[in-house]
Amino acid sequence: MSHTPEPVSHTPDFSGDVAEMAPHYYGGQAVIEGVMMRGADRWAVAVRQPDGDIWLECHHTSTLPTRKPWLKWPMIRGCYALFDSLSIGMRALGISAERSVPEDEAEEELSGAAMGASMALAALLFIGVFIFLPSAATKGLDALIGNVMGDGVWFHLVESVVRIVIFLAYLWSISLISDIRRVFQYHGAEHKTIAAWEHGEVLEPEHVDRYSTLHVRCGTNFLILVMLLAVVIYTAGGLLVPPPEGIAWWGAVIYHVVLRIVLLPVVAGAAYEGLRLGAANGSNPLVRAIMQPGLWLQLITTKQPDHDQIEVAIRSFEAVVPAEHREGRVPTTLDSPILVAHDSLPVVLESAQVTIAPADDADPARDEEQEQPGAGVQREEG
Repeated sequence: MSHTPEPVSHTPDFSGDVAEMAPHYYGGQAVIEGVMMRGADRWAVAVRQPDGDIWLECHHTSTLPTRKPWLKWPMIRGCYALFDSLSIGMRALGISAERSVPEDEAEEELSGAAMGASMALAALLFIGVFIFLPSAATKGLDALIGNVMGDGVWFHLVESVVRIVIFLAYLWSISLISDIRRVFQYHGAEHKTIAAWEHGEVLEPEHVDRYSTLHVRCGTNFLILVMLLAVVIYTAGGLLVPPPEGIAWWGAVIYHVVLRIVLLPVVAGAAYEGLRLGAANGSNPLVRAIMQPGLWLQLITTKQPDHDQIEVAIRSFEAVVPAEHREGRVPTTLDSPILVAHDSLPVVLESAQVTIAPADDADPARDEEQEQPGAGVQREEG
């Protein structure tokens, strides 16, 4: 399916109150050859398989915030949202990694323990690259110039600049990898689909493609807000609780690393609140100025998608939209066959050739359920 992209503005449309147009702030994430979308009470992942079909599965989101209202308190909700998003994101990545490769090359599905180990390794790499390395590099630089910075304001400011430079260099370097570039294209498809929905469009690829690949609620905005707020919060924390007098330089590095890990939930919570502020007040000049660095950074982390990639994003989004909001808004021209996971929540798809994937195990009761017409999916004819 080929198409020539229309010219796309790199400036997102802040006009109007998006909150009035969308009863829920939908979000998502690009994965390997696909997109994960998150709705009010469910999330779905759609992946383009090597044979051209789309793999789709949908699952419930956690109800923990409903049962534990304190998780909705300001600052705390940001920390919980980050943990919950990482959990769903890792699961969606695992699904996409499994479904995006030919069957003869597919590896065994990651167990829960293996997934937990992957998350732990990712956390250690994050701490090493974005917390330990900037502190150690700044201390090393200070030693070269005669220890003039010490542990004062200049140390924290220079360390923050080093951290931001490492972060930008990391994003730019991975954007040069062809496989990552495809992920960034799916990232652009995710943004376009959500923006089209929030502005009342019917989710057909030609309508979706008119919108920018940039979006104010993007996780890239969250990351750059984390980096900028860390300058203030880490500097204040370091000045209020300085390392002990006479401590060796390596001891000071360890001290600063521990302090930053302790303050990381504060930074994440503040960044989350800032992102919510930006989503709700997009027309405010001050908010626009605060959000602008994140939008500039999305010029690296999003790329123009093709129609096939937009179709995948639309199918993922369609799976999380409540039935009462679908009328006249869902696509009728998409033609890629859909393979729905046997353990997926029921999904409603418009004019789709849908097949339910067989269960992995040989459970006769489950096999009998799969033979029932419409099991696991509700199909609408356009």
